Amino acid sequence: LRTAIEEEWDNIPHNMFIRVCVCALRRQRALKPGQSPYRALLETLELTNTKLTLQLINDNNKVRLLLELYRLQGNMTRVKINELKPLKPRFEVPDVLINNPPTEPLSLLSQDENGVVLSLGADSQWLIVSAKPFRLDIMEGREVLLSLNSRGLLAFEHLRIRTVTSAEWVLNVVCPGWLFSPTGPSSISLDFSLPGVEHVYGIPEHADSLKLKTTDGGDPYRLFNLDVFQYELFNPMALYGAIPVMLSHSAQRTMGIFWLNAAETWVDISSNTGSSETPQTDVRWISESGIIDVFIMLGPTPTDVFSQYASLTGTQAFPPLSALAYHQCRWNYNDQEDVAAVDQGFDEHDIPYDFIWLDIEHTDGKRYFTWDPHKFPQPKDMLQGLMDKRRKMVTIVDPHIKVDSSYKIHNEIRSKGFYVKNKDGGDYEGWCWPGNSGYPDFTNPEMRAWWASMFAYDQYEGSMENMYTWNDMNEPSVFNGPEVTMHKDALHGNWENRDLHNLYGLYVQMATAEGLIERSGGVERPFVLTRAFFAGSQRYGAVWTGDNTAEWEHLKISIPMCLSLGLVGVSFCGADVGGFFKSPSTELLVRWYQTGAYQPFFRAHAHLDTPRREPWLFGPENTALIREAVRQRYALLPYWYQLFYHAHHSGQPVMRPLWVEYPQDTATFSMDDQFLLGEDLLVHPVTEEGGRGVTAYLPGKGEVWFDVHTFQKHNGAQNLYIPVTISSIPVFQRGGSIIPRKARVRRSSSCMEHDPYTLFVALSPKRFAQGELYIDDGHTFNFDKQKQFIHRRLSFANKALSSRSFITPSWIEKIVILGASKPSKATLKTPVIVCSNVSGFHTQVGI
Repeated sequence: LRTAIEEEWDNIPHNMFIRVCVCALRRQRALKPGQSPYRALLETLELTNTKLTLQLINDNNKVRLLLELYRLQGNMTRVKINELKPLKPRFEVPDVLINNPPTEPLSLLSQDENGVVLSLGADSQWLIVSAKPFRLDIMEGREVLLSLNSRGLLAFEHLRIRTVTSAEWVLNVVCPGWLFSPTGPSSISLDFSLPGVEHVYGIPEHADSLKLKTTDGGDPYRLFNLDVFQYELFNPMALYGAIPVMLSHSAQRTMGIFWLNAAETWVDISSNTGSSETPQTDVRWISESGIIDVFIMLGPTPTDVFSQYASLTGTQAFPPLSALAYHQCRWNYNDQEDVAAVDQGFDEHDIPYDFIWLDIEHTDGKRYFTWDPHKFPQPKDMLQGLMDKRRKMVTIVDPHIKVDSSYKIHNEIRSKGFYVKNKDGGDYEGWCWPGNSGYPDFTNPEMRAWWASMFAYDQYEGSMENMYTWNDMNEPSVFNGPEVTMHKDALHGNWENRDLHNLYGLYVQMATAEGLIERSGGVERPFVLTRAFFAGSQRYGAVWTGDNTAEWEHLKISIPMCLSLGLVGVSFCGADVGGFFKSPSTELLVRWYQTGAYQPFFRAHAHLDTPRREPWLFGPENTALIREAVRQRYALLPYWYQLFYHAHHSGQPVMRPLWVEYPQDTATFSMDDQFLLGEDLLVHPVTEEGGRGVTAYLPGKGEVWFDVHTFQKHNGAQNLYIPVTISSIPVFQRGGSIIPRKARVRRSSSCMEHDPYTLFVALSPKRFAQGELYIDDGHTFNFDKQKQFIHRRLSFANKALSSRSFITPSWIEKIVILGASKPSKATLKTPVIVCSNVSGFHTQVGI
């Protein structure tokens, strides 16, 4: 082996455990643009009511591919390319699309020996298929919106019975099962050109800027779910999740590319920015296996692209209102007494919270679905104590299962044959927190159904209705595996892990969420946090940015990381407040609370080896600062809740870059140190150590913005310098908006359920002020199944605030009008209040 390694060393990728199995990438990147061997065989063209099919041939090896083109409802185009006659079926991703996307007819406009022209139905929008070399162009008028294979980098490694080179044999000995499949290399590649585009976004998860960088001369962006220890910043390296969706944006148009492939994937980006040519961005997608299945979302607005993607993969799950409040976590709270003491500490220091979390140490020897009998002997008593205060708990349930013949969960999974298998057919085993562990095959729907059943109250002993779930380590993490994950030749039924690796985490969260729904008889909404994710994960709960570090740069990077996730459907995201690794300075901790209070998922978390950092442990002045940040979160919960209601119904991101609302303002296109919540709140957190001021960009010519703390008015379309102190959180409300708040902050969100609302009306010279108020029971599916909710539009025009009258256990106790002169009098006109059932929502008191 040593001799073989020495002889073949130059042929083996160095830094192996970071760059292992980059052979496919190297082969693909070695291809030169402009030398495409693929030709469209126009005589094979078939056009039906639903699709066009056409064969492509590689003139070098004579292998034929099958191209399928679909025009989809909602201004989208789907392109699929597969082998015409593969040696065996190639993997196609299941369970991510919410349905088979509905199609619309394509019509043939013209055809000659050079290609065909097809109408896409929209005004002056068509698709050109060029024959030699094969190329697709999507046009609008005379403008090319997007081109496929314009650089000639389509590559499709066909399956074949192969021989192994000595270099590959050596690598497979060093990293068994990690290099090649019995049918040989099977990577795929396709390039896309975006004329007029300089800014592209998305393809999380990466700890990088919001605007994606070019990869010329460096590593590509990598999409491969991994358990990464202390990840690097501003690096295209793979992290915990992978969503193969990219958005392009210019002042003229927003578009999206959804590359539906769950294998290891790389994305190269190049641009001619800075040259005298018309701007253009070129993107190349490469995947290790599978087929080409790509959805082109043609916008043209950001809102359109969000709706188009949501129509394919679904929208953000509508969380219980309490999940939008504050979460307190660390690895680990020691025992029931520790939980009670922390709970009491929040009350003593008048800091609200809704959830306390338990990490892996709460279990009996890292056996999930169990409790340590000495540290947590009476879990129901503990949970009941929290319930009495209208609070909740989250416990961790990871997908690696301790191999132990006395452990019920392991025995049942093994007896049912539900574990992932190794290449020899035995149960795949690896090392994780419990020691030797098996890995359930969550790609198997029977396994997912069984897993869901384990959350029933009679199965998960000690659980109650106020206990929810955290899925960690679900990339999956295998401590003794290559790159700390599963070997690529591990078997999920008939498919290797290499084909579907990035789906594993989605399936774990899917099964867990279904279990929480089932245990309530389908009544209660679940809350499940996952670390690993894929396209479609938004349907099942929340994600977080993983094991970050208590450093200022990690605080800063949390903003673009969450913005990137929101752009591709995952609105419910956040970062560990304070940083997971290391210990934050007091200033950093305070600033992180102030930032986290305005990010969708708001949880403090810390490593086992760090000092305790409950909010009251840093002196009374800092306790007061953290208390104020948390209270601001709770006061805004009505606004957060209605933003998530919209995200659930339309796919619009909750936390969004400024360019989403101001798509023609080029000054916003690269901004990622400030953001919008919905369209009406602008937040610029203080993320610099020792910061004495920030410069916030207030967008919108003719707009006005109001400081939510001082009510001072500022004009839009300007950079505003804001002096700050340690207590400052720069937040602005857009003129022309109405935002609901609750001023009576109590110890948990549930305790505020029937408290009154305050409406903040911000006037604008451009428009009438408008807003809304959404109310439901906060935790069940009745809003959807029985339409039990109140959703009212609010408007302020001609010096009058109006709404359709409604009745609710809450009431409006105050209206604050920003930007108005003092009136000589104010008159309240109310209709006769009659107790009623509004949209099925039982109510009793009016305004």
